[in-house]
Parts: sequence; C-alpha cells; structure tokens
Amino acid sequence: MYFCSMIELPVIPANESPRKPDWLRVKLPVGKEYAHVRSLVDTHKLHTICESGNCPNMGECWGAGTATFMILGNICTRSCSFCAVATGRPLAVDTDEPNRVAQSVKLMQVKHCVITSVDRDDLKDGGSTIWAETILAIRRESPETTLETLIPDFKGIWENLDRLLAVRPEVVSHNLETVRRLTKEVRIQAKYDRSLECLSRISAAGVRTKSGIMLGLGETEEDVLEAMADLLKVGVHILTLGQYLQPTRNHHPVVDWITPNQFDKYKAIGLEMGFKYVESGPLVRSSYHAEKHLFDF
Repeated sequence: MYFCSMIELPVIPANESPRKPDWLRVKLPVGKEYAHVRSLVDTHKLHTICESGNCPNMGECWGAGTATFMILGNICTRSCSFCAVATGRPLAVDTDEPNRVAQSVKLMQVKHCVITSVDRDDLKDGGSTIWAETILAIRRESPETTLETLIPDFKGIWENLDRLLAVRPEVVSHNLETVRRLTKEVRIQAKYDRSLECLSRISAAGVRTKSGIMLGLGETEEDVLEAMADLLKVGVHILTLGQYLQPTRNHHPVVDWITPNQFDKYKAIGLEMGFKYVESGPLVRSSYHAEKHLFDF
C-alpha cells in the first residue's frame, strides 16, 4: 500500500507510541463544499480512501473538489512494515469497478480525482487493465475531471506500466516511501532502484511525475537529501514529504517527530534543487493539494 492511504489510518494510543506533538493536531472539516460532498457520500454510500482512512486533510481536499479512491480491493499481496492494509490473498477482480468508481466521481462532482490501489502481484497484469479501464470510465462520465494515479511498481513488469501510461492520466505518482538505507526494513517486497526506474519511465513518457517520502522512520537528513537527489535525477517533478504515523503496535515504530521547521527546510532545499512543486509538512499526504500540482508550473 502507498503513502497516501497508509498514514491516514488511525494511530495507536499515545501510551503505546511516542507522544504526538502539538503540531500534529487536526482541524475539524467544515465548509459548504465539504458539507455538500459529505451529503453525497452518505446518501449514495460512496467509498473514498479520504473517509475510510480518516485523512486529516479531508475537509480541505473535498472543499477544493479533490477526492481519492482506492481500487482493486482492500487486501494487499505485500506486507510493508509501515502499512495497516490487510495482507493476504485478494478477492477476484471486480470487472464492474471502473464503472462504479466513475459514477461516484460523477455524483460527487469531483474536479480532480486521485486513484490509488493495493498491490496485486497475484495478477499477471498487476491490475493494470482495471487501472486503465477506470481512467477511461471516469473520462467518459466526467470529461472535465482531471486524474492523478498513485500506482504500484508492477514488480518491474513494464508492459503493465505502459498499459496505464497509454491512457495518459494528467499526473502519475509512485511513492519511494522511504530512503535507500531503510527500504529493506520498511518496504520488504519492494526495491529502491526499481521504484526509481518506475518513476524514470513515467517521466520519459512525458507525464507529470510525482513521488512521496514518509519521515520519522529513523532516516537522517543526509538520507533524505540523497533520496531527493535520486528522485530529481529520474525526472520527478512533484515531491511530497510528510510525517509517518504508526498504525498499530505491530508496525514500524515512529522513531522521530519531524518538526515543522525541518519540513520547511526540506521544502526550500527541494525547490532550490529543481523540483517544480514540493509539499512538505507534518500532515502532508500524497494527495494533499493534488489539484494544484496540475496548474502551478
């Protein structure tokens, strides 16, 4: 599972994890646009990862017309130490899912739609057919809606990535998640260099390319700057940096609470390095301000 969906899940109680600092307090969602989307979601029993993941930015994003949907089920074939999504044998692919997601986007009047998924290493196509069909279905029902896809690495089977790139979502995101030194510990079945190659191929296809890193897992500033340089080298345009939160006592612990000042420092460094857009802050998630990443450069 990916950065957006994992760290939006509830964290363990404070007596079982380092006490959360004051800067991680979340404002309650309010506003006319949020209330409208909230009503549609409740009335039509729609599903978004924003809601099911208790995202701290849900009110702001829904108010801006952005929502995130998760496809291909809720059981992942991988078991990353940071992620609370269930691991196991996924259910059969729901071939009608693209149409249902498209109808949800239409009902919610979503202006910018972010789609993510579990890993489906059990499927020959890695789920890429459903990915492509979902994008096409949304375009049929809501041609004005722009699209961002937060994708897996498809185990390095690049024809599956090509299937998704062929339908040309406006933004394609794949999260590096953590620094090179911690990858084997944090992303057990993933590979740092494979993720970089995935991002390189996205960028080479001429698509706006995005990636994210969780902080607070035990990385040093030197580690983070190395990862940022690696991402820039493979053509990533947009970078998100946010605080990791431990979902349960069985998951990787929070090692550090990264201060807002440190996040600001990383943002300034990232922009100076050459990233077109950097979202950096304790509550930043992959889809935070996603709609702005389309138009600001």
